[in-house]
Amino acid sequence: MKIADVRRTAYSMPLTNPSFPPGPYRFIDREYMIITYRTDPEALAKVVPEPLEVTEPVVKYEFIRMPDSTGFGDYTETGQVIPVRFNGQEGGYVHSMYLDDESPIAGGRELWGFPKKYAQPKLKVETDTLVGTLHYGSVLCASATMGYKWVAGDKEKILASLLTPSFLLKIIPDVDATPRICELVSYYLEDITLKECWVGPGALGLFPHALCNVAALPVLEVLSAVHIKADLTLGMGKVVYDYMKENGA
Repeated sequence: MKIADVRRTAYSMPLTNPSFPPGPYRFIDREYMIITYRTDPEALAKVVPEPLEVTEPVVKYEFIRMPDSTGFGDYTETGQVIPVRFNGQEGGYVHSMYLDDESPIAGGRELWGFPKKYAQPKLKVETDTLVGTLHYGSVLCASATMGYKWVAGDKEKILASLLTPSFLLKIIPDVDATPRICELVSYYLEDITLKECWVGPGALGLFPHALCNVAALPVLEVLSAVHIKADLTLGMGKVVYDYMKENGA
């Protein structure tokens, strides 16, 4: 293989058998259960990187079922998103993500910088209850429940929240394990068709684990529970701050 061929074809590893296609990445019937809860502000201050600013001591714990996604397939994901502000703009900092599919783990980390790890999340309906669980190996780390299709939600309000930017801390090490890339990345969800939106009673339990530390942002009070189904495209990222450069520019 010629040097020019390497440059032309290199976008993922392995070079000749990449883990994911180059996109775009479209999701059909993407289903969310989002439990918003109040947490310890000191715990948030320890994990949200500057120049992001925490806007309130709140976390959105998300379970996401993705049965039909281009390139990434059929998988389930869960994690924590923290409301933040960057340069006066409101958005969400993606703090943790756990999922059961290697392709979006590789693509998410390499392209955008999603903090993805392999685990076993589930989202399903049990009679009258929407149930989300996260196991890391055999250990239960998170359990969420919500009344199934309890009350129709405000679609305009939910759609507006989906259209705000999200922020990621992308870290790619050099061969000596020092950071080669360390960037704050923003991205948007695009071409959203919001099909369903429901609100209802919700509950969330987070349990300690050495390597799946969702409980480090403890649940002090559940504020809301939302159930969403939508078609959408995951937009590509944009570097908004470079930690390897003076003043981030």
